[in-house]
Amino acid sequence: MASGSRTKHSPHNSSQGQGQGQAQAQSSGTSNVNYKDSISKAIAQYTADARLHAVFEQSGESGKSFDYSQSVKTTTQSVPEQQITAYLTKIQRGGHIQPFGCMIAVDETSFRVLAYTENASEMLSLTPQSVPSLDRSEILTIGTDVRTLFTPSSSLLLERAFGAREITLLNPIWIHSKNSGKPFYAILHRVDVGIVIDLEPARTEDPALSIAGAVQSQKLAVRAISHLQSLPGGDIKLLCDTVVESVRELTGYDRVMVYKFHEDEHGEVVAESKRPDLEPYIGLHYPATDIPQASRFLFKQNRVRMIVDCHATPVRVIQDESLMQPLCLVGSTLRAPHGCHAQYMANMGSIASLTLAVIINGNDEEAVGGGRNSMRLWGLVVGHHTSVRCIPFPLRYACEFLMQAFGLQLNMELQLASQLSEKHVLRTQTLLCDMLLRDSPTGIVTQSPSIMDLVKCDGAALYYQGKYYPLGVTPTEPQIKDIVEWLLTYHGDSTGLSTDSLADAGYPGAASLGDAVCGMAVAYITSKDFLFWFRSHTAKEIKWGGAKHHPEDKDDGQRMHPRSSFKAFLEVVKSRSSPWENAEMDAIHSLQLILRDSFKDAEASNSKAVVHAQLGEMELQGIDELSSVAREMVRLIETATAPIFAVDVEGRINGWNAKVAELTGLSVEEAMGKSLVHDLVHKESQETAEKLLYNALRGEEDKNVEIKLRTFGAEQLKKAVFVVVNACSSKDYTNNIVGVCFVGQDVTGQKVVMDKFIHIQGDYKAIVHSPNPLIPPIFASDENTCCSEWNTAMENLTGWSRGEIVGKMLVGEIFGSCCRLKGPDAMTKFMIVLHNAIGGQDTDKFPFSFFDRNGKYVQALLTANKRVNMEGHTIGAFCFIQIASPELQQALRVQRQQEKKCYSQMKELAYICQEIKSPLNGIRFTNSLLEATDLTENQKQYLVTSAACERQMSKIIRDVDLENIEFGALTLEIEDFFLGSVIDAVVSQVMLLLREKGVQLIRDIPEEIKTLIVHGDQVRIQQVLADFLLNMVQYAPSPDGWIEIQLRPSIKPLSDGVTIAHIELRIVCPGEGLPPELVQDMFHSSRWVTQEGLGLSMCRKMLKLMNGEIQYIRESERCYFLIILDLPMTTHRGSKSVS
Repeated sequence: MASGSRTKHSPHNSSQGQGQGQAQAQSSGTSNVNYKDSISKAIAQYTADARLHAVFEQSGESGKSFDYSQSVKTTTQSVPEQQITAYLTKIQRGGHIQPFGCMIAVDETSFRVLAYTENASEMLSLTPQSVPSLDRSEILTIGTDVRTLFTPSSSLLLERAFGAREITLLNPIWIHSKNSGKPFYAILHRVDVGIVIDLEPARTEDPALSIAGAVQSQKLAVRAISHLQSLPGGDIKLLCDTVVESVRELTGYDRVMVYKFHEDEHGEVVAESKRPDLEPYIGLHYPATDIPQASRFLFKQNRVRMIVDCHATPVRVIQDESLMQPLCLVGSTLRAPHGCHAQYMANMGSIASLTLAVIINGNDEEAVGGGRNSMRLWGLVVGHHTSVRCIPFPLRYACEFLMQAFGLQLNMELQLASQLSEKHVLRTQTLLCDMLLRDSPTGIVTQSPSIMDLVKCDGAALYYQGKYYPLGVTPTEPQIKDIVEWLLTYHGDSTGLSTDSLADAGYPGAASLGDAVCGMAVAYITSKDFLFWFRSHTAKEIKWGGAKHHPEDKDDGQRMHPRSSFKAFLEVVKSRSSPWENAEMDAIHSLQLILRDSFKDAEASNSKAVVHAQLGEMELQGIDELSSVAREMVRLIETATAPIFAVDVEGRINGWNAKVAELTGLSVEEAMGKSLVHDLVHKESQETAEKLLYNALRGEEDKNVEIKLRTFGAEQLKKAVFVVVNACSSKDYTNNIVGVCFVGQDVTGQKVVMDKFIHIQGDYKAIVHSPNPLIPPIFASDENTCCSEWNTAMENLTGWSRGEIVGKMLVGEIFGSCCRLKGPDAMTKFMIVLHNAIGGQDTDKFPFSFFDRNGKYVQALLTANKRVNMEGHTIGAFCFIQIASPELQQALRVQRQQEKKCYSQMKELAYICQEIKSPLNGIRFTNSLLEATDLTENQKQYLVTSAACERQMSKIIRDVDLENIEFGALTLEIEDFFLGSVIDAVVSQVMLLLREKGVQLIRDIPEEIKTLIVHGDQVRIQQVLADFLLNMVQYAPSPDGWIEIQLRPSIKPLSDGVTIAHIELRIVCPGEGLPPELVQDMFHSSRWVTQEGLGLSMCRKMLKLMNGEIQYIRESERCYFLIILDLPMTTHRGSKSVS
């Protein structure tokens, strides 16, 4: 493209490509650098745009000698700073407007005219009709009081608007010329020197001139927005197709397109609705210079741009000579198009156009500055017309609302697509890592999935230990060795490199690779090992959108026409691949880091010591921290002043805090285990509660849902409790949903008053304006969305009196100017809610936030219902506001913080489980080496014990999904084993602790146990016994204490010929033994408090799955575990089976 080479590599390289091309050096591994990369692209594009502008300006007024196809070609020629400044000035302060309106700039405090356009006097009928005398002064000149040019009522409207904080929210103002009485739309915005008033003539018969007409435009937008919101998710193409149809229906343009900007700044038409006889543009790609960066900046400031007639002669702006620079026209609706763009439109047969900006949320780095800087221009919705066309401002304003809704919907779809892509990348990375653990490094290219599945590419390769493993379209082995040599020579200090053009990156052999390999991403694994991904040239992927270019057409590539632009694009990209996207480079970078560690592990596995003890301590520390978090969360929930309760996956109560117990009269003990839907919720709320629970158990967390709870005991007199709840899915560390937590707010008092209010048929004003604190803030709208009611509670909440508010427009004037909202999206959502209510579609508990008169931020819930008169006709909307209590807000904040911390700890634990596999593989490998050596009998027994412990550790990691144990879904791995080997492995795990504590171990075990072969899950039996023994040793008296293991086997033949070994194992210690809370955790608690309690509880359930049982018995001077287990006997070692 015209923006030059796009090559990235690590910033560590200080001698990049010297003599081999000057590729820009930057890391591809972080989003911060990606953001800087996009900024550098934009700056580079400004340079290309400025060069294009200068060439056009030098071509003469007509621009006929301007050679477009040559001007967009990449060049290394620098552009003088003065040339760039001249270009930006021409775009932003061009000094001309379109002639369909006129413009006046005014000093904000004195109303004195600072600038006006040459056609203003004529358009406002200020030019004297008679022959002017020499001493007759002009009515409009620099210094004139602008109020004298309009009728008195119009002047009052202007004065009121000048005093508004957000002046643009009042647009358009309907004013009349003083001399002729002609009506105008006045569209106001602030600039550095004052206020600019754009005046667009309005036809007297135009229905949009009235407030009702403006509201009708809003209704049209709301209808289109509702259509967008009703579309199924996951289909961006359908969303774009729908929006072009809606805009064309609203505006009547011959052609409407969605134009998307790609990461490398070039554009593509991705959706189109057109007149049948017009040539299609769908699928066409355009160079980045077709829509300059300066214009893109303007679209972020002024999101609707209309050109009425590209052939019209622009009108000059006359301004006060004292102004330091030409008047800024960035926000003007009348700003004249640049000559280059006007010619472009004329060449493609388009006389008029309407351009709507599509804005979505930027990334975290872009959002640092806040405001508009946190938004990104995703693309444009562009309307073209083959004749002069002017759309009145209210309809353009409605289109802007539609674009805001489209941007919100698009943003959600893009986030969903990004999440799905991330999941795919993570899954692929996980499978690749698993291959590395089980196989040699070459598995990531020889098996499926392979590294080609990680990012979109035409080929990939692994260069490992001097050997070449290619996949798909790749260079030959001699060529890849040449590339490796070039990388080591010119990019040896970097960690990787990505480019969409190897030729531009400076690789001298790029020409020999042809079109098959243009782009390359490479990750350095070691100093000699590399991963490669390759892409072919882009041109083959771009499909022609319409009829082919005919050789006899006059469009010879020099005139700016869509076909010329498309041809120029093909010319630019024929030796270039599609660029590597930021997300793709992040995926490659992540895999690179994983592979580095894995390759190091593979190289060092022969010499690694046994280091799993340290990792075990890390795992225990992780559980300690999780336990601490859990205890803190339980304490906060139990003492919260907001009602909080929780259920398991079956909908039964497993959490019930003091506040909800107080409200319902049902104690914690009585509530536990009851069904939320069938036992605790009123019949009329059962369906709501069932839906709420159903959604939350599937990850859809509904907010602000009202349910009616039953009351019990002394509280039964209240009949019912109304709570507004937020549902939060409770998840374990593997991200599986294990229940639902409900955080609520008691609204019983407000509900009772509101119910009484709703049922009153007569004069309701006494209730509405009552100072009673139980009366909620209430406001009402007429059918034109003007405020018709504003009660005392609303005055107290906002700081604005009823007299100041009633009669004003609720959308924009009240909520927007008086009560500021956060961004235009908030106003769009409020407008939709209000119009839906007037149309009969009620909205309940809509999150609604604004700033009051003193700048305090108010967070609330808005309920909007239609208002009807005695005849049943809709006359507006009635709106109630509920304010979330400070206690509820605090509880929600704490919950979010604790969930975030808990999730972070869970991730750390999952990381430990993943990383501990490598040293375990090292232990397994070391054991295999020892087995091949000459060992004594004792040494062989030690080796067997070590292998048994290693298997136990591996099994614990695989059993990390505790839900399988909880619900009895664990798969047992049955095999024959020596019971004596299990006892040896169990005892070995406590020997260090016994020595540290000075505790003696007494083994009362018959000799025949050593040769007793039984049939069962050896590793899990070993794990269970080891955990019980370890806890008993932990709490044995120290020093001089003792632990005794008594094992009493007995043989029981069964009728079917099977012989059972009945095992009774006692683990005895003197003194008090285990603490009571640990025993509680083990036997009675579904909410473990200690990490030891969790382990004992899981082991008890695991033992139960193997048809065993455990008892804990405390006697006067001693205590013991009694473990009973029946295992089938066998006379020989059998093969492994799984049941």
